[in-house]
Amino acid sequence: MQGHWCAKCGQPAIDYRRSFSHVIADLLNEFLNWDSKFFATIGLLLTRPWKLTNQFLAGHRVRYVNPLRLYLLASILFFFAATFGIKSTHFQPLDLSPGTLAEIRGELERENVAPEIRQKIEQAFGGEPVSPKKRAALEEQLKNENLPKVARDAIQQRLEYGDPPSDARTKLEDAMKGLKPDVRTKVEESLRKAQDKAVIFEVDKEEKPNDLGKWFEARAKEKMGEHGTKMGLFITTLVSNLPYMMLCCIPLFALVLKILYVRRRIFYIDHLIYALHIHTFAYVEIVLIVLATIGLNRIAPGPVAGWIIALLWLTFLVQIFLSIRRVYRQGRFISIFKFLFGGFVYLIVLAAALATTFFVTLVMP
Repeated sequence: MQGHWCAKCGQPAIDYRRSFSHVIADLLNEFLNWDSKFFATIGLLLTRPWKLTNQFLAGHRVRYVNPLRLYLLASILFFFAATFGIKSTHFQPLDLSPGTLAEIRGELERENVAPEIRQKIEQAFGGEPVSPKKRAALEEQLKNENLPKVARDAIQQRLEYGDPPSDARTKLEDAMKGLKPDVRTKVEESLRKAQDKAVIFEVDKEEKPNDLGKWFEARAKEKMGEHGTKMGLFITTLVSNLPYMMLCCIPLFALVLKILYVRRRIFYIDHLIYALHIHTFAYVEIVLIVLATIGLNRIAPGPVAGWIIALLWLTFLVQIFLSIRRVYRQGRFISIFKFLFGGFVYLIVLAAALATTFFVTLVMP
């Protein structure tokens, strides 16, 4: 041994006959690599992401986590949080038909619910007149003799009572806050009867229609449901495909940087390192800002929370701009131009990648 490490194999001189806390720290280091290197990297990433890139490109790499490994860890965290948020969001349609309203009205009367709460629920069911164009389209659908009875009844109800207001779900949730838990559960069960009544039109897998638009519409109905009953599952699947999309977009972002700074004669791999670091920074910061937003809206909702949230997002953008300026070391105005132009180009790349991911998710079995 010469020093703390073996000169041949690199094994550290660790004495395992130590306290239990030291053993736990070693286990974390082995399986999670949450040692001082990890915390030093995260601290620098959140406060000065440009310095992390400059340090790595300068050859000071042993003290920081590998950029690809750091990105994958942040990506897992970010998209796990996104998937959890999607699953906790209500995508299922509500049955706002007159029959459901009558059933809920009877339940509220039996439970002696306050008149003001019942009035709010009635207002949420209040129909908005169907536009002449939409009415003509609905009447045309009724001429189809093969239309299922459930779908025919739903169309006739829309023609007779109109469409529910666009903010019906928000109005209902606000009105039901004053209900007892058991009554609220019964009302929610009645509202979600549309899940069972919805008609799903399946597509023949072997059919190859000549009209691409009709095939696309039929495929969308199959994947999302005629009345959106499968929308939650479809969006969850879409979000689960986004990590692969973003992993493909990072080399494209590095290519955009390579074109923007072609005169600087910087290697493409250097742009790729910066791309990994800045995407990792974006993932972690967005998760922290969203968590802060949720906490502020619960603790102190109002204009103060709004200003703090706006300041957090502004700081996020400023840090990205500073990272570009200090990594590539150009003047303020040229950095602003490249920040805006490069960001615009990358947004186009992301939009195209998202559209491709949406299409792939739609056509996948």
